[in-house]
Amino acid sequence: MKNEKQKQLLLEQLRKTPIVELACEKAGVSRATYYRWRKENPEFAKISDEAITDGESFINDMSESQVISLIKDKNWPAISFWLKYHHPKYANKIEVEANIKQSDGKLTPEQEEIVRKALELISGSEQKPSDKNYDETTEKPN
Repeated sequence: MKNEKQKQLLLEQLRKTPIVELACEKAGVSRATYYRWRKENPEFAKISDEAITDGESFINDMSESQVISLIKDKNWPAISFWLKYHHPKYANKIEVEANIKQSDGKLTPEQEEIVRKALELISGSEQKPSDKNYDETTEKPN
């Protein structure tokens, strides 16, 4: 039952500090043992993932509390940080202006590429045109 007590202590540590190395050290368990337990016991792996998620939430709450305290102390970097990530007026923006004149309303391949790249920049992931002429198997317009 020593292992069970060590596992429980390790899970408690992960909820407080969601860093495997530190939690293992505080619980007196090697990283190799922790990862072996995860491999051998899917339930333990699931519970430890949940403990890490809980720990991350705890740290996020604590960090946000500290930022708010700094804002109350009129700390400009904290104020700027908060506004940048919590107020749309102060968020980073990408503006795209275009003047497209075509009689049929369809984009040229060059224009499609520009729009695709702009959408990628905005979303942070690759976008595919929603054009019905788009062939997903080749990832190119028909």
